[in-house]
Amino acid sequence: MLGADTAALYRDLVAAGVDRVAERIAAADRPFTGITPDRLAEEVAAVDLDRPLGDATAALDELEDLYLRDAVYFHHPRYLAHLNCPVAVPALLGEAVLSAVNSSLDTWDQSAGGTLIERRLIEWTAGRLGLGPAADGVFTSGGTQSNLQALLLAREEACGRVPAGAGELPRLRVLASTHGHFSVVKAARLLGLGDDAVIGVPCDRDRRMRPGALARELDRCRRRGLVPMAVVATAGTTDFGGIDPLPEIAELCARAGVWLHVDAAYGCGLLVSRRRHLLNGVERADSVTVDYHKSFFQPVSCSAVLVRDGAVLRHVTYHADYLNPARSAAQGVPNQVDKSLQTTRRFDALKLWLTLRIIGADTVGGLFDAVLDRAAEAWTLLDADPRFEVVVRPRLSTLVFRYAPPGASDAALDRANLHAAAALSASGAAVVATTVVDGRHHLKFTLLNPRTTIRDIADVLDVLAGHARDLLGDDLAHAS
Repeated sequence: MLGADTAALYRDLVAAGVDRVAERIAAADRPFTGITPDRLAEEVAAVDLDRPLGDATAALDELEDLYLRDAVYFHHPRYLAHLNCPVAVPALLGEAVLSAVNSSLDTWDQSAGGTLIERRLIEWTAGRLGLGPAADGVFTSGGTQSNLQALLLAREEACGRVPAGAGELPRLRVLASTHGHFSVVKAARLLGLGDDAVIGVPCDRDRRMRPGALARELDRCRRRGLVPMAVVATAGTTDFGGIDPLPEIAELCARAGVWLHVDAAYGCGLLVSRRRHLLNGVERADSVTVDYHKSFFQPVSCSAVLVRDGAVLRHVTYHADYLNPARSAAQGVPNQVDKSLQTTRRFDALKLWLTLRIIGADTVGGLFDAVLDRAAEAWTLLDADPRFEVVVRPRLSTLVFRYAPPGASDAALDRANLHAAAALSASGAAVVATTVVDGRHHLKFTLLNPRTTIRDIADVLDVLAGHARDLLGDDLAHAS
C-alpha cells in the first residue's frame, strides 16, 4: 500500500511503467497489430492469477505480451475509427496525481480542494455554454451516464406537471433524431418507460433533425394524450458529426414547454474552437452532455452533465447519515454526491484542470480546429475520387463513405466494403470503422488526431480501395 514507507517504491514502479509505455508510444509504427480475439484470449486465459510473479519487472514483461503489444494506439495518425482521441500530456499528469491521492468526489471530507476544482470547471463550462447564473452540473463517467441523468431529471420534471395518479410513465415520450445516440433508448428503458417511449424524428439530407418534423411529432403527442418529457438534440452525431438546428429546436421546445437536452458529447470541443457559432442555441438547453474525453483530448473518463437550473439536481439528492446527512446541506457543506448518480467517484476533473492551466483553452480549441480542417480536406479528396461515394459533407470530423465503382450490385459492394475494413484492421496498418446507411454497408473515418495528415488519409483510401477491388473482382469473376 502507498504510504510514507513505500513512497520511494511507488516512484520507482510508476517510472518503470511510464518508461514501458513511452517506449511503446515512440516505437508504434501502426495503430494495431491485427491480433485476433481467439489468439489473445488464449494467452490471457493461460495466466494463473493465484500464482503471483512477485516481481514488478516480470509483471511488466507479461503485460507487454498481454496488453501493450496489441493495444490499439489512438495516438497513431492512422487510427481513424471511433471517437477516441490522443490525449493531452498535461492530462496524463493529472491522471497520475489523482490515482495516487485517490480522492473520492462524493463528499467534502473525502476531497476538499478536489470538490472546489470540479465545481469551478462546471462553472467554467456552463459559462462557455451560456447557460446562465443558475446553472450547475457534475462530472460523470461518460456521455451515456450524462444522457441518463439528464433524462432522469426531465422525467421527474414532467411527472411533476402531470396530475397525480394519472399513470404518467406510460404516457411519457422522448423525441430524438433518428441519428441520435443509442444511449437515449437505453436511458428510456432504465427509467421505466415503454419500448415505444423514444420517438425518432426524421432528418434532412445532411442527417440533421428536421424542425418541421419535430413540430408535427410534438403536435401528434398532444393530440394522442401523450406527454413529451424531453427533446434530445444532438450536437455531433456519432455517424455523421451532424449538429441539429439548435435555435429552431429550442424555440419549439419553449413554445411546447418541453425539456430540451442537447447531447454535445462529441461537439463540445466547439466551446473552445473558432467555430463556436456552430453551437448557437445550446444556451437555451435545459441540460447538456459534454465529453471532455472526446474533443477536449482528455483520457477516459472525463465527462459532465450540466443543467440550466441547478435546483433540478434535487431529483438525484438522497441523504444518508453516514455520508451526507441533511444537516450538511443546511450548513453549506459542498457534497457533490448530492448532484450525482454515483457515490464513489474519481477526481477526473483534475485532468481537464491541469490541461487548461498548462496549455490553455485556446490551444485545445486549436487542436480541435485542426481536426475539423483535416476533415474538410478529406471530404474534398473523397468527393473528387470516382472510386468512392461520400454521404454528407462533414460538419465536424466524421466522414461516411463507400467504395462504389460503377457496375457492381449493392450486395457485392456491401461485401467489398466490409472486407476492406476487416482486411485493413487485420494488417494493423490503419483502423477504420463501418456503419450502415439506408440499409447499405459503409466505411467511416472519425478524425480526432491533429497529427493525421491528408497524405495519411489518401494512403488509407488507396489501401481500402485495393482490398475492396480484390474482393469485388472475385465476386464479379464468379458471377460471370
